[in-house]
Amino acid sequence: MNWMRVILTTLVGGVAMWLTSFVAHGLLLGSTYLQYPEVFSQEAANPFRFLGVEILIAFPAVLIFAKTRGSWAAGVGGGVAFGFWVGLVGAFGQLFLPMVITDFPCFLGWYWVGISVAVSIVLGIVAGLMIQES
Repeated sequence: MNWMRVILTTLVGGVAMWLTSFVAHGLLLGSTYLQYPEVFSQEAANPFRFLGVEILIAFPAVLIFAKTRGSWAAGVGGGVAFGFWVGLVGAFGQLFLPMVITDFPCFLGWYWVGISVAVSIVLGIVAGLMIQES
């Protein structure tokens, strides 16, 4: 396993995840969050904290992908498959939020499931393109 390739893929994948999350949460759902001030803070957050979190999430996923590279199809197809399954593992945790946070809209939990899978697929695509089978 090429560690420099894993780290580079983690950084590129983390940025790709960050941009995808910005589109989903900032552009597509931003106005929805404003409708629920009792659930979501209306203060602007530092976007670079989110980038840091995406990179931290990307690292173990990229490491798992690199270790299991031979199990996935070459290129984008293998990355999409990997991202889909990894996304499903993490996504259903989003459905607990409507149950434990007062006034959290249930439909947003389902939206977040889809967003989590989509963001993981984006990471998988990056990994599929950048980490080749050895």
